[in-house]
Parts: sequence; structure tokens; C-alpha cells
Amino acid sequence: MAGLQAGVAIVTGGRSGIGLATVELLRKDGFRVVSLDVEAGYPGSAEPERLELTVDVADEAQAALAAAMTIEAFGTVDVLVNNAGIGGGPAAGICHETSLEAWERVLGVNARGPFLCSRAVLPTMMEQRSGRIVTVASLASLQAMPGRFAYTASKGAALQLTRSIAADYGKYGIRANAVCPGFTRTPLVAARLDEGTWDLGDSIPLGRVGEPDEIANAILLLATGRLDYMSGAALVIDGGMTAAF
Repeated sequence: MAGLQAGVAIVTGGRSGIGLATVELLRKDGFRVVSLDVEAGYPGSAEPERLELTVDVADEAQAALAAAMTIEAFGTVDVLVNNAGIGGGPAAGICHETSLEAWERVLGVNARGPFLCSRAVLPTMMEQRSGRIVTVASLASLQAMPGRFAYTASKGAALQLTRSIAADYGKYGIRANAVCPGFTRTPLVAARLDEGTWDLGDSIPLGRVGEPDEIANAILLLATGRLDYMSGAALVIDGGMTAAF
């Protein structure tokens, strides 16, 4: 069954994990989807209802071009899902050991990316007086994660960007919300769990990490109009982790 207001959606970081799951669910719900990813060799293929582009969301020109190509291909943009993100690793772990280069790399993808992509689609959404922006902000947007300095700062920025858009553009019928997943079985998390780098122990009351499609289903709710009175919110999906703190 098509969604309540299926249309055209852009998903950043759409090649794997939460992004890929979101692309697949949106397509099943009747959306035409433009999937963006920085991965070299991204197919760049076009189908009648799907377009794949190799894009660095932290690059101003590339973000603007992706929006323009979406409008050229499908006529409009109804939904933007800001999903692309990086952790930064040990090089961006604690403040005094973080280089400016590492800081700017993490902030570039996780904060500047959502800014540039949102800025690129907002004029179209304003003109049509409707639109939905969903940003994947992580639990780190709500509470600091020790040893993940730049990541925590960047996700906090992404959440406040979302709230600012909700406050400024609601009068145009535009909704902006954040999804804040806990540990989710993305390729990076799965690798660390398998190698024993992370021992989550009893920190998650439900006793497991989330699956990408579980996060994608929440994004779908926000993208389709099923929760149309929600704007400026941070939707936590963490298996009860924050409740147990």
C-alpha cells in the first residue's frame, strides 16, 4: 500500500545500514527515491522510480547539484532524510587529542552535511508549502558519549539544526524531526560486536542492538505524514537504553 503522501525522497548515506533500509522501505511505500552516498563507484544508475548518485554531502556544490538533479528527474522534493554520518574513530575521541582535521571531517559529514542538504531542498519545499526533513541524530545528540568527542558534538549540532528548521519553516507546512537511534547493527557496529571491541553487557534492557529496518520504520512514519503533527521532536529508538541510565 502506498504511503499517505508518497512522493519524492532524497536519502543520504543510502548505500548501507539505516540508509539502505530506509531507501527500500520508502520505495515499498510508493516513493520515488534518490539515494546519495560518498562511496567511490556507487552505481549511479537510474531506474524509473530510483536514482543513485555519488555525492559528498559535506561539499556545498555536490549537495546543491544532488538537489537540482532530483528536481530535474522527478519534478520536486517532498522528503529529505539526512542519514549520512561518520564516527571519526580514535583520532576524534577526546578533545585535547583531536586534530582540527579530524574535527572538521566529522563535523563536515554529520553537521555541515545536513545543513547543506536541507538548505538545498528548502526553497522547493517552501514553494510547494510542504515537506519533511528527517535527520538521523543518534543518542549522542542527547547525552555525551565518552571517548566520542567530535561525534557527540556533531550530533548535538544536527539535532539543534533540526529544531531550528522546525521552528523557522513550520509556517510553510514543513516538518523537521530527528531520529535518535541507540546501537544499531550497521556494518561498523556489527564488525565491532563480532570482534569483541564493544561489550554492551546489560546496558540495553531489551538485550540486543537494533536492526536497520527498525530505525527505518520510524523514519518512514515521519516521512509519510502518519505523524504529521510532530515537528521539532527527537524520537529515541534505543531498546530502553536511556531509560536505564
